[in-house]
Order: sequence, then structure tokens, then C-alpha cells
Amino acid sequence: MRVKCVICDNIESIPDFSPEAKKLRNRPIHTFMCQSCNQRIEEKTKARIDSGNFRLYRSVTKDDEW
Repeated sequence: MRVKCVICDNIESIPDFSPEAKKLRNRPIHTFMCQSCNQRIEEKTKARIDSGNFRLYRSVTKDDEW
């Protein structure tokens, strides 16, 4: 299966029967990101976390006794 990275428009091929290919075929909302873009975003996110300027807003969940 040929896929296109949403960030750099690089075209790659992935195995047709891989879980990622199935996810892309069945749910068009999911997008493909190449390994180099994924790694670059991961490094920049870790740098932002280390700098202290990164806040992860999570929803507050109440513990139910039942």
C-alpha cells in the first residue's frame, strides 16, 4: 500500500496487511506520518517538556465508589 506523509508529502509503501494499513483503509480520519517526521516531532516535544513550557491538560475524573 502506498501512503503519503501528511507533513512532508513523502510517499512510502507499507505492507498491505499490516495493522497500520488496515487502520488507514477502514478509518479515513487516521493519517500517516513518516518515521523521520514522527521522530522529529518526538524530539521537539521532549525538548519542550524539559524546558518547563509544556503543560498537558487532562480532564479531571472523579473516582466512583461503586
